[in-house]
Amino acid sequence: MQPRPTIEPFLVSAEQMRQIEGRLFAVGMPVAALMEKVAGQITRYLLETYLHGAMANVEPSQSSLRGVSPIGVVVGPGHNGGDALVVARELFLQGYDIRLYRPLNKLKPLTASHAQYAESLGIPITTTGEALVDCGLIVDGLFGFGLTRALDGAIASLVKTLNSWTIPVISLDLPSGIHTDTGRPLGVAIRATRTLCLGLWKRAFVQDCALDYLGQSELIDFGIPLADIQAVLGHPPAIQRITPAEVRARLPLPRTQATHKYQVGHLLLICGSRQFAGAAILSGLGARASGVGMVTIVVPESLRLWLVAQIPEALVVGAEETELGAIAGLPNSLDLNQYSAIACGPGLTREAKEVVTQILGVSKPLLLDADGLNLLAELGAATTLRSRSAPTVLTPHGGEFKRLFPGVLAQAIDAGEAAQTAADASNAVVVLKGARSAIAAPHQSLWINPVSTPALARGGSGDVLTGLTGGLMAQDDAEGCLSAAMVGSWWHAQAGYRLARDRSVLGIDPKTLAAGLIPTLSQALSAL
Repeated sequence: MQPRPTIEPFLVSAEQMRQIEGRLFAVGMPVAALMEKVAGQITRYLLETYLHGAMANVEPSQSSLRGVSPIGVVVGPGHNGGDALVVARELFLQGYDIRLYRPLNKLKPLTASHAQYAESLGIPITTTGEALVDCGLIVDGLFGFGLTRALDGAIASLVKTLNSWTIPVISLDLPSGIHTDTGRPLGVAIRATRTLCLGLWKRAFVQDCALDYLGQSELIDFGIPLADIQAVLGHPPAIQRITPAEVRARLPLPRTQATHKYQVGHLLLICGSRQFAGAAILSGLGARASGVGMVTIVVPESLRLWLVAQIPEALVVGAEETELGAIAGLPNSLDLNQYSAIACGPGLTREAKEVVTQILGVSKPLLLDADGLNLLAELGAATTLRSRSAPTVLTPHGGEFKRLFPGVLAQAIDAGEAAQTAADASNAVVVLKGARSAIAAPHQSLWINPVSTPALARGGSGDVLTGLTGGLMAQDDAEGCLSAAMVGSWWHAQAGYRLARDRSVLGIDPKTLAAGLIPTLSQALSAL
């Protein structure tokens, strides 16, 4: 039997999800049957992941509640409410103490039928949301995907009340009040402990603004045929999540047994200044982890011997420097065409404008970050980059992006659309960094990195990413360097996530981050 293709990469808008479900119903899948199937999987998930854990130290014979306090289920008027009612029914039949709350009396017909049956079983129905205050768990089945109106009145008050409690909340599909596509709260929204996304990942799950509402997110795959997904989203889809399998396919592997250093790339790093000397070291450490065969690092002459001591395997070139300690110009002896790729920017300061102008004219894959981006903005990003004959990768955070492409972020629906607009306009690969970084190549699919951690909110993290991605670019034979940008972004974020989990969510210093890159990749690959 062929394994079912993974649906993890797919991202859908509300309208796309409607079309996909519509295809299922059109060929005979009963709505009621799909609701039973989905709710059954939700119930199993809650039992296996949440409720069984809660009763780990309680004998079933000792508690009719199966080791947990009452479970509150908030029921909305649509099919999300119907899913919640089926979950409530199944848990009730297994002996759990269930309390239903229906803040709205008008229900869709199928949801109304489930509500009628729940009542016939004797499942208690509370008259106010406040009656749920002594519950040990609340299931949010108010609104699923497709909500467009702001929550107001009694519903908004209920959401605020639930958010004020410390009771864990499990939201079905989306936290009620979150816009499916933009991830923005519609007035107010549930702040879920966990969100069980149903069927396919919605675009809200890769929006920075939604993360504080989603909690821990899980996908409930109820078996949508791949043909129906591709019929609506296209093949390949316009937007996708980066998965470990995709990263594995894009890594510069395997290597032959006879591989030597001259076959796996030579990266030129141009970085550092007297003021920001550490940026050169951190970029070099990121490049070291990438597996690139050779690294040459250009720094101000005053930093050269210090850098050699820190990264002895690198070829360190000292450059003439300005009075303030920035690189004044590249040495005439440096043949820029001998390198597989060039990465430039961390710690340069804006005094190094001549350097950035010079390397923009070199026909080699080029990555610009930090002051490399700020100086590019002064030159006019889109116009300058369109004239380049070699691939360019830009790795801006939001502030740098606004300087590079004025007005684009403000006019876009989300960061992904902004990154794609910028990539199309500049003919560059754009990595718009954030909690969910967007990676766009000109006129190609948009990729979103779905994992990150606030532990990466430390100065120097971006310098490590520059070196790592630059090293991957030097090994990348594919035109455009999209694979290097995707792999670098995912790998860097995974290392931060793993280290935060094992050490501290308060922040991972960039030197520790760089040291954690290789173990992280080894662990990720062994899990595939």
